[in-house]
Amino acid sequence: MPSLSVGEYSLVFNMLSLAVAAMFGSFAFFVMSQKIIGAKYRVSMIVSSLVVLIAGYHYYRIMGSWESAFSLVNGSYEPSGKPFNDAYRYVDWLLTVPLLLVELVLVLNLSKGSTGPMLRNLVIAAVLMIGLGYPGEISSDLGTRNLWGVLSTIPFIYILVVLWGQLGAQLSSASESVRTLFINTRYLLIATWGFYPIAYAIGTWGGLQSAGAIVSVQVGYTIADITAKCLYGVMIFAIAYQKSKEDGSLPSQIEEKQLAR
Repeated sequence: MPSLSVGEYSLVFNMLSLAVAAMFGSFAFFVMSQKIIGAKYRVSMIVSSLVVLIAGYHYYRIMGSWESAFSLVNGSYEPSGKPFNDAYRYVDWLLTVPLLLVELVLVLNLSKGSTGPMLRNLVIAAVLMIGLGYPGEISSDLGTRNLWGVLSTIPFIYILVVLWGQLGAQLSSASESVRTLFINTRYLLIATWGFYPIAYAIGTWGGLQSAGAIVSVQVGYTIADITAKCLYGVMIFAIAYQKSKEDGSLPSQIEEKQLAR
């Protein structure tokens, strides 16, 4: 690990702290939101809750590891000799990325015959994407990092193509309001998921172990995680709520029908 200025160290630490707060705050929202959507969409919000809970725990561990990896010496943060365990991030992705795919497929409410095979293929692709990316992430050799980065990009592109196509297929049968949400979710997928390879590339071309590269990668991955998990979960909730409203399955609508009888 290189020496960091107070500003560089604090930027990463504060971003990690923000991620912890965002994940646990989102967890509380997703848990409570299950009470106001239709029963058939609640599994999506349960999955969203699991995603941010798992991510919040790992970000807490990452923040602790970052803090212990440096010591303040003469106005700058020097390596303490304890390693910074960035493997927490990949363990988190290994658990949460398949769950992110599950929550989107569930809210699409596809036929049972197509849901199973699609989820299986997406989860396999997600595991390959993360597993292939990790050897490059921990390598200090530029060629090795590039090789594993390219290999990891192949299942990454497959996932984006499948999800983009499935969201697009839902547009023709959806109402105007749901259609708008699906379109926004498509763009959110590209914007957030596309930021991960950008952050990876920064680490590759930014000098590998230079202070600027390490800070940029940590900040970039953290921003991507907050948007890809918290904001993405809010979009899933919005779709679930609107679909529940249109099919009359909101708890408030059911209660009104029962009172009308």
